[in-house]
Amino acid sequence: MIYRHGLRVAEVASLRWEQIDWNGGTIYVKRVKKGTPSTYPLYSGEIRSLRKLQRDYPASPYIFQSSRRGPLAYDTIAGIVERAGELAGLHLRVHAHMLRHGTGYYLANRGIDIRTIQSYLGHKNIQHTVRYTELASTKFQGLWND
Repeated sequence: MIYRHGLRVAEVASLRWEQIDWNGGTIYVKRVKKGTPSTYPLYSGEIRSLRKLQRDYPASPYIFQSSRRGPLAYDTIAGIVERAGELAGLHLRVHAHMLRHGTGYYLANRGIDIRTIQSYLGHKNIQHTVRYTELASTKFQGLWND
């Protein structure tokens, strides 16, 4: 969910079941850092995984809860992502915010317009979004005809 929805660690930690509209297949994300909140579509694999998680931990108000029944700590989420990078055999220290950046770069490389990326990531200031399009190779495609 961090990658697919471009979430920050704080946003993941604060996700609650009440933010999911099961009938509509969406999740409402309250963006932090003065970002713009928005509603995002959930995909079938996410919905299945979330339903299983809710069945396994029905008493928790948080989607991702700690063993103490509160939200997962930021350090715990960061550690999970870092460990996943190690298990994947990556030769760099992976941090959770890389996944958010990856979302921006992925969307830019797909040719998604900058305003849509800005909205998707919840950026108030478009300058925070521009970095993703500056490195996108697709921005030069179609400039010249063969």
